[in-house]
Amino acid sequence: MRGAGRPLLLIMGLGGNIEMWDPLERALNARGIQTIAYDASGTGDSPPRLVPRRMGGLARQAAHVLDALGHPCADVLGVSFGGAVAQQLTLNNPHRVRRLVLASTTCGLGGVPGKPVALALLATPLRYYSPAFLRRTAGLLYGPPATNDEQLLRTQTKARRARPPSWWGYLGQLAAAAGWSSLPWLHRIRRPTLVLSGAADPIVPPVNARILAARIPGAELEIVPGAGHLLLMEHAEQAAARIATFLAS
Repeated sequence: MRGAGRPLLLIMGLGGNIEMWDPLERALNARGIQTIAYDASGTGDSPPRLVPRRMGGLARQAAHVLDALGHPCADVLGVSFGGAVAQQLTLNNPHRVRRLVLASTTCGLGGVPGKPVALALLATPLRYYSPAFLRRTAGLLYGPPATNDEQLLRTQTKARRARPPSWWGYLGQLAAAAGWSSLPWLHRIRRPTLVLSGAADPIVPPVNARILAARIPGAELEIVPGAGHLLLMEHAEQAAARIATFLAS
């Protein structure tokens, strides 16, 4: 938990650990936003569960984080896989969510799948263990900006190797996503929502952001030209400014 002011709960993507999001957190903190980031079961320093949670269980875990820190309500930012958890949290506990930001994410079943090669690479956590593998596949998995930004690659490689997800924890997250869909109930999300997407995202094509924004009443949509799946890290300052403006509106 870092920063001051109104809390923002950051729910991360598949296999992600809290160190990966340092650039975004620093940019948000500089704008007076307190960030709460945590490692889900099986990622970072959190041990895996013997029986993996489904999406509802992961949403309860996020609510427990707020309980443990004494926050009855918070803004919520869900990224990639974390966006699914954030949607489920908002449906199950609408009183816990003031404003919702969904980035590089999808409604699950009913959405538009990413490129086959990107989805195949996503099925393994090898990129967290092998810097060489990450470097060779970053452009295919995250989009061209990830390959072109040498500093981003170095930062991500260091953060991923420091606390890689366990294989069982990673498979547990994949299992939670299997068969999940928010499409039938997106219209029931009644919290102010901002949907962000990279126009060059090979994992979650931007049409998925359009689906979310069309189904969530009153949602705002922004598709960032040239950005890939890691748009919040590729454009940390710009993303933080857009998020801060939305949270303050």
